[in-house]
Amino acid sequence: MQEYHNRIRELREEKHITQVRLSTELGVAQETISAYEQGRHLPSVSSLMKLSSILDASMDYIMMKSDVRNMIQVQSLSDNETRLLGYYKKLNASGKEKALSYIEGLNDGLRSGCK
Repeated sequence: MQEYHNRIRELREEKHITQVRLSTELGVAQETISAYEQGRHLPSVSSLMKLSSILDASMDYIMMKSDVRNMIQVQSLSDNETRLLGYYKKLNASGKEKALSYIEGLNDGLRSGCK
């Protein structure tokens, strides 16, 4: 089997969950959790889905396919939020910094009572 790395141990320890407790919640043996963490076995899709919920991280993040810990549920975004994200993604790094600064300024103005 090809060696792979995951974040299961890191996330489990961050949540102060023992391997035994995680194995109980996942419905597998403690040895299975150990094998996942050591890269000796891959979790099944259903186990990975449960791990995602228990560890509060996306499946891609757990399996180190992404550095984004929690994926945004696109269905929960309004049309304007979706448009805003689309425009933001098209910007270069400098444009993204300017956009964030502008939005932070708008929020600061709203908090101080400016309109």
